[in-house]
Amino acid sequence: MEHPEENKSRFLPRTWRTWRELIPRDEEAVSPGEEPVEALLGLVRSPHSPWALLEGSSAEDRFLRELAIQNPLMLKDTFFYSYFRSLRVVDKQVSLVDKDLLKFLNLEELVLSANQIQEIDAVNLPPTLKVLELYGNEICSMECLCAAPPPRLQHLGLGHNKLLGPLESLYVTCNHWPNLVSLDLSFNDLTDLQGMMASLSTLRRLRLLVLQGNPLALLPYYRGFTIDSLSQLCVLDDITVSPSEKHQFRGLGRSGDLLARQAQLVVTIGNVKGVQDTSVLDPEPGPQGPFITYSYYVTYDFVEEEEGEGSEYGGVLAEIVMPSSSAEQLAEDIPEDVPEEVFEEHEDSAESELSAQSGEREDSLVSGGSAPLPGVADSAEELAKLRPRRDPRLCPSPGTVLFSTVRKPWTDVIPCSYEMQHTLKDLVPLKAFLLAGTTVTIVEEKILSWPAVLPPVDVPLPAKKGKGETDKKGKKEKDKKGKDGKDTAGKREKEVAKEQKGSKKKELPKELRQDPPILRVLGSGLVVLEPLLAGEPLVSEVCNFGVIRTLETDRLTSLRDSKNKNKRAKKEKTKPAAAVYDGDYQPQPLTVEVQIQLNQCRTAEEALREFAL
Repeated sequence: MEHPEENKSRFLPRTWRTWRELIPRDEEAVSPGEEPVEALLGLVRSPHSPWALLEGSSAEDRFLRELAIQNPLMLKDTFFYSYFRSLRVVDKQVSLVDKDLLKFLNLEELVLSANQIQEIDAVNLPPTLKVLELYGNEICSMECLCAAPPPRLQHLGLGHNKLLGPLESLYVTCNHWPNLVSLDLSFNDLTDLQGMMASLSTLRRLRLLVLQGNPLALLPYYRGFTIDSLSQLCVLDDITVSPSEKHQFRGLGRSGDLLARQAQLVVTIGNVKGVQDTSVLDPEPGPQGPFITYSYYVTYDFVEEEEGEGSEYGGVLAEIVMPSSSAEQLAEDIPEDVPEEVFEEHEDSAESELSAQSGEREDSLVSGGSAPLPGVADSAEELAKLRPRRDPRLCPSPGTVLFSTVRKPWTDVIPCSYEMQHTLKDLVPLKAFLLAGTTVTIVEEKILSWPAVLPPVDVPLPAKKGKGETDKKGKKEKDKKGKDGKDTAGKREKEVAKEQKGSKKKELPKELRQDPPILRVLGSGLVVLEPLLAGEPLVSEVCNFGVIRTLETDRLTSLRDSKNKNKRAKKEKTKPAAAVYDGDYQPQPLTVEVQIQLNQCRTAEEALREFAL
């Protein structure tokens, strides 16, 4: 029989070896060559691997990465230059295309958009190219591309560059691009529509053409003239050319010399809503004034066609409008000690107003026409608000003219009923103006009027029309005062004062002199007009300038309207404003309706009728 100690020692070595095997050992370094190809391909193909391809990678990227694993010896310069068919270098600050590009022996597509290229030597372009895109660069002429253009090129994209001048049409002929199927020259400064069509008609394989965004595309007959001149065209400005269009514009391409080269835009300004009635805050005028009148109008800026257009359409902002003969006579009677600027303080409210230096309001304005602006503003800040907002980088050269609607009195909805047609021959400044947009401004004009001859104290005003009626009412007022007491008399005096004020307003040009208008900008904003360049025929917008009305003024206005209805029930036709309460008070924001339409001809007959020289 064996001793227990011997049995224990006999099993110890086996137990010790088993325990050692359970301890993890450090992995020995393995060379890359020992990794199987399948494992490496799995790392490349797995979407969760750190070596996975980026999202949007092409099939060529996947092939090259797997080729580097399967056969790395093939990856040499000669292989790369012969393998690539497409090369895209976008927004990489490229300014020069050198001869190294010729190393790509089989390159068919070259995209160099959004760079800083000003000129390309066509000798450095691979002759195998079929697609060349140079969007968003600084190329000023296509002449550099025509020195040795790729003979197989089918698509040429030169949109959003700086192509300018009538000579550019000489570089889009079949002599340079015999196989061209698609051409994009959008958003340049091309103006010669007839010359461009004459050259493009030689491209027999041309099927897709994009010219929108150029000044020539602003012509009313642009689409019809292009469709009829290029009978083989299938798509123009990303819109399919229909058979009906070809029929409607048939024959227009042969009448290019008979058409005026000018663009027409129609500006329409509709209703203005949400204007605060400031007159309810003014005190009742005394016999010596001032008698205060308010009017409202809308201004917008538009590109100036040529020097002197401002006087025809309504005047530049800084223009001083000469007073009429009657106004000049009144100006001579104004005492020297009368201040030029008048400031008024109202209880529980304060107005930020702008005093004008010079200018008189015209006695009469044609309905729907453009009114001259009331003088130059004192405040530089307010003047900046009224001046057209223009980015000098987009519109460095042309001037602008400020147009205004006819002045209207306050109502809850002020109908401007304004329509103005602008005809412009210089299309390059017009394009720059449309890119910048127009600034629309709602202006409040306040005029203080005073008696032309100040009456002495306790002496009645000079006799005038309606005096007899006033005297009769004065006698009735005295009788009523004795019967009804002081309260009734006080109310009647206010009514008489209002009637006197109304009669003086009617005789404003004859017996009252006016201070220079006080202007206040109620709201101003930019209307984007770029859609007109992108092919849209109409821009319609309701400009919202926020809420400027207050609960206090709306209550006073509602109270005044209610009293007027009770006193003049027969004459009042509109429904008075409802009472305003704190709980459900929701004032309407200040808005104005603006539409700007680019005139476009729908038929050849219309184009010849409207724009024949």
